Amino acid sequence: MSEFTPARLEILHAAAECFMEQGFHATSIDVVARRMGATKGRVYHHYPSKVDLFFDVHRLGMDLLFSAVEPARHAPGDALEVLAAMMKAHALAMFEHHAFESVVVQGVQLHRFGALTPRQHQELEALIATRDQFEALFKEQASAARRAKLLANVDVSIAVKTLLGGLQWSLIWYRPEIDDSAKNRERLAEAMVRTLLLGLAARA
Repeated sequence: MSEFTPARLEILHAAAECFMEQGFHATSIDVVARRMGATKGRVYHHYPSKVDLFFDVHRLGMDLLFSAVEPARHAPGDALEVLAAMMKAHALAMFEHHAFESVVVQGVQLHRFGALTPRQHQELEALIATRDQFEALFKEQASAARRAKLLANVDVSIAVKTLLGGLQWSLIWYRPEIDDSAKNRERLAEAMVRTLLLGLAARA
């Protein structure tokens, strides 16, 4: 897990909102500073470039996902119930940290940043590795469910990418200002997981 000072956390929260609303290319250090009501020098004191700032927003977004999903891996129940608990935890984390997780999804296009310094290239590789590690948690659990014959004989890699993609799509349609109560979030998360795991077809 990464550690951030209070000063950096304040910048990251403002930056996450800006990146979510305007995207990477339209967001500048000036835009983030105005969101904070601060000078851009205050941001530059901690982050030498917009890319570095984006990387830390992405890094914190991934930390928040791991913090949510790791405890769910030890939920009671069989392998499929644990997978469902992990998916629900993932969904709830996206609802709660909407701006940060929107940046994580934007990060799928990290390779489009263009020219990066050698240090930034190393950080980019580390971020990609972290995303792979997160996906691997779900692949491991889905494989356990398949071995227990609780899951169909599917391609686990494709299945997990589809499940995670279905959850992440909520970042497009979910509106925190409308569905901000804990009860609504629980209901939405459970409905999403149930739909993704059980499907829509009627069964005898």
